[in-house]
Amino acid sequence: MKAMIFAAGRGERMRPLTDSTPKPLLKVRGRPLIVWHILNLVKAGITEIVINTAHLGEQIEAALGDGSQFGAQLMYSREEQALETAGGIAKARHLLGEEPFVAVSGDIYIPYFDFEQVKDVLHDKDMWGNPYPADKRDICWLYMVPNPDWHAQGDFGMTMYTLTNEGSPKWTFGNIGVYRMEMFDRIQAGDYAKLGPLLREYIDRKQVGGEVYEGEWHNVGTVTQLDVLNAPLASRAPLTKGLQ
Repeated sequence: MKAMIFAAGRGERMRPLTDSTPKPLLKVRGRPLIVWHILNLVKAGITEIVINTAHLGEQIEAALGDGSQFGAQLMYSREEQALETAGGIAKARHLLGEEPFVAVSGDIYIPYFDFEQVKDVLHDKDMWGNPYPADKRDICWLYMVPNPDWHAQGDFGMTMYTLTNEGSPKWTFGNIGVYRMEMFDRIQAGDYAKLGPLLREYIDRKQVGGEVYEGEWHNVGTVTQLDVLNAPLASRAPLTKGLQ
């Protein structure tokens, strides 16, 4: 399995830090955000990693190189302007190939997430070994998290590991997902395309599975959030509801 780390965004809410440093290279607890992901992916045996870049992308490539220092093989998908999540995947398709892949945002902090679990969440056969029809199998699998205070309404509901657009309770998409490449067939390389509308379309078709991850998870969106994470342990305040 290959992985993709999204690292093309401008990080407007992190300015002025991101005026001179790409957001994925900002350090949390002594290590750049993106390096936490790379090391955890390699630990799970996922060593072929695609990183999309745009804003200050040359700094990311200079810092990470070919990935050999981490035991990884890094490949870069360069975007002149950030193409959003779905557009970034379509642009990187020639690097990712056609098999299911895991994708994670470069600006979340999930130090204890075990990427070993992502390898077998998409199934092509039922428990009796019969192939699923293409329109009945999950096209992607999303990891949800308890709603943080800043997103109390959540994103999606869930019934027996199948996500729903309606219903309650709702959970927040944790920006970690496993996808089949066919999901992006309608998007051409270079197109600007968001992931949200595509997810909702397939959720309506009941083709999106998911589960709740309750380990440490932070979306590092502001300078204040970064400062709290980097504060001495005794003075840290929780940034996400129900999580430490």
